[in-house]
Amino acid sequence: MTLLTDETARPRGAAGRRGRWIDHWEPDDDLFWAGTGRRVAARNLAFSILTEHLGFCVWLLWSIAVLHLADNGTVLSVGQVLWLTTLPNLVGAGLRIPYTFAPARFGGRNWTIASALLLLIPCALFVYAIENPGLPFWALLLVAAATGLGGGNFASSMSNITHFYPTDKQGLPLGLNAAGGNVGVSVTQLTMPPLIAAFGLVALGWVWMPLALVAAACAYLFMNNLSGVSQPYTLREMGRISRRPHTIVMSVLYIGTFGSFIGYSFSFGVLIKTQFAGVQASHYIWLGALVGSAARPLGGLLADRLGGTVVTFWNFLGMSFGVVAIWAAVTTKSWPLFLGAFLWVFATTGVGNGSTFKMIPAIFKTRMTAGLGSAEEEAARRAVLTARREASAAIGLISAVGAFGGVLIQQTFRISLERTDGIGAALIGLAAFYGVCVVLTWAGYMRKVTVGGVRKSLAEAGV
Repeated sequence: MTLLTDETARPRGAAGRRGRWIDHWEPDDDLFWAGTGRRVAARNLAFSILTEHLGFCVWLLWSIAVLHLADNGTVLSVGQVLWLTTLPNLVGAGLRIPYTFAPARFGGRNWTIASALLLLIPCALFVYAIENPGLPFWALLLVAAATGLGGGNFASSMSNITHFYPTDKQGLPLGLNAAGGNVGVSVTQLTMPPLIAAFGLVALGWVWMPLALVAAACAYLFMNNLSGVSQPYTLREMGRISRRPHTIVMSVLYIGTFGSFIGYSFSFGVLIKTQFAGVQASHYIWLGALVGSAARPLGGLLADRLGGTVVTFWNFLGMSFGVVAIWAAVTTKSWPLFLGAFLWVFATTGVGNGSTFKMIPAIFKTRMTAGLGSAEEEAARRAVLTARREASAAIGLISAVGAFGGVLIQQTFRISLERTDGIGAALIGLAAFYGVCVVLTWAGYMRKVTVGGVRKSLAEAGV
């Protein structure tokens, strides 16, 4: 075992490569981790959070812009408004798949630089669209689609950071990494209205461009690539990981958590505007994303202590009750109940996001190392490395499916509004879906099965 030294963490050329590469990284080794591994991981986490945060800020740009388009001379129907907030979600979800595998091909540091610079494109296009009012709706859709570039950052960031931390300590750092990104939703929705009032809607585009350049510079100066994990995934490997039963089940559960978070974040302002016409939506929409983002590290921390499966199970029950409370608020036209219930649901999406992401690496490690005894040290080490690599890819794939789930939630609200002139039908469907997630969590990870004469659940194995 070789301890990581300060020299190892500095820029050093690995054969034929440029950039800050680390050739030796064993976070599951206690001595290695206690030496300097923890410090290097924390530094990479901090600057990964910065870029991911800006990605979310840009991704959610249209969630606040649509509330002010009429002031800029653009009048749209409710359906068109929902499409302008749905398309960024759809594109961002799709981009999460290639973004997942980019760190392994190019290096985590290198891709963080590139993904930060790519944010300049949607910001510049937004400025052009606002400075040229009267563009056809299809052109606005293309500009909105470009902000999906910000949505891809989450997958590459989470996939990269997974490799920096020990498997049994990933809940909190992954929760912090994700929360730092998720809170970008709230930052956009909270800080932009005053800037719009002062400088016009065009400020939404200009404000993020210099910050994207700062994030790219910080990644260049302070982040690292891990050569041991920077091996491109083959199509066969990607297909095998995507077909794993646990990848499929966890994708469904992540639709319930992150899909709900991002779907509600994009839709919250429109829902307030349509259900409570006398309420100024822009004064409240930032609260949901803030609560959900703040709850995500809590979900990771609880999962580290209680187990991800247990937290996820009870959290989905809480989500079901929260959606029923929203339905009651809409039925009785109670704004305080509507706001309180929606904030509760946002909080549960955050807790669930943290707990499900704790489950993924634990599931893959448990599956890969099952049956290996203490005498098979080298086989166990290789199994852990394989599990870490597969879990990293699965996290990105699952995050993409979760984001697609946000699109489904937005469209559920759109269809419900257009066909029933209300959101009651959508809420009933969502409550039923969360009930399905409760059953899946129990059946997949809490139900005891007999393996090798031992009756045990994955939850008892530490998942």
